[in-house]
Amino acid sequence: MGKSTFFNAATLLNVAVANYPFTTINPNIGNGYIRVKCVHEELGVKDNPVNSACIDGTRLIPVRLVDVAGLVPGASSGKGLGNKFLDDLRQADALIHVIDASGGTDEEGKSVKTGSHDPSGDIRFIRKEIVLWVKSLIDKDWPKITRAVESGSANPLKLPAALMDKLSGLSISEASIESAVHKKGLKIDKPSSWSELDLYGFCEALIDISKPILLAANKCDLPTAKETIDRLSTQFADTIIIPCAAEAELLLRRASQAGLISYLPGDSSFTIPDKSKVSAAQMKALDLVKTHVLDVWKDTGVQKAVNDAYLRLLKGIVVYPVEDETKFSDKKGNVLPDARIMHQGETARDLAFKVHTDLGNTFLYAVDVRTGLRVGADYQLKNNDVLKIVSSARKG
Repeated sequence: MGKSTFFNAATLLNVAVANYPFTTINPNIGNGYIRVKCVHEELGVKDNPVNSACIDGTRLIPVRLVDVAGLVPGASSGKGLGNKFLDDLRQADALIHVIDASGGTDEEGKSVKTGSHDPSGDIRFIRKEIVLWVKSLIDKDWPKITRAVESGSANPLKLPAALMDKLSGLSISEASIESAVHKKGLKIDKPSSWSELDLYGFCEALIDISKPILLAANKCDLPTAKETIDRLSTQFADTIIIPCAAEAELLLRRASQAGLISYLPGDSSFTIPDKSKVSAAQMKALDLVKTHVLDVWKDTGVQKAVNDAYLRLLKGIVVYPVEDETKFSDKKGNVLPDARIMHQGETARDLAFKVHTDLGNTFLYAVDVRTGLRVGADYQLKNNDVLKIVSSARKG
């Protein structure tokens, strides 16, 4: 289905790529990038980033990507490498589920005749296995949890706190648990009234909130893919589906790395500065990518999938913290040194903690460098904010 090829294309790391099941056993970890328009042109300054890169006005912000073992039906019960996959899933904020849109890979990762397999079943079973896994973590102690919540004591344990003990290490917050309960219309103070179906529905909602899934419909350049992608877009209307051609992206990135073409991840085209350096075979491959991918789909989808996972699924925004509000720089003179991915609803104090724990603990106020106005700890961050954080330690 191209999972490891997608990872290679997104990170340019060389991991095992083969056309047989369970190529990935141990998780591969690398840096992908969020691509956004940098604010330096708007501010009229020349930047020199430290934690990211800026190329021709495009800021590339590194993010952590993990390529984990694939799943088969029954994974939540330990079939295949299910336990390994689910354990590796614990720290994920969002999931990019790479499917074979050409219908040439079955649910166990085996190659089949192109167009013979419907990937909609894969989409459903992956979600189901993750939900069953979370439910299995709760099931064993569910009676104990309900008794603790409904104990009748002066200070009964609240359900989110009680569940956090079972879901520790999964990057799931009490707020997410509470949101899932309310989303399903369940009684948060009387969990003993929940049926098995209610508990399953709660786990579904919890996964949707805490580990949302985006579909990367890979091999979109093959003839059978477009019809499948159109059908999946109707069947899974509430899911973000990105048509992808991971092999094409990998080819373009390697050609760019070799200096054969000018191309940035996510571009809709590429240029060839010196055609004399490109062999006939390379030119043919580049022409195929242009004709079957870029001219049809506008881009390869790999960069868009990474971007959308952070900026749409996780409601990410980009904020630039600085130390000198007049020069937009840090104390070393680096202009717009950091681009931080925050989330809608997060505050100036949250940004301070992201920069450094001490800065968050001693936060006084922030300065919006565009307006020169002070904003308080509860100021909700906006995309492309440029802020100076002022703390009592720094002021003193």
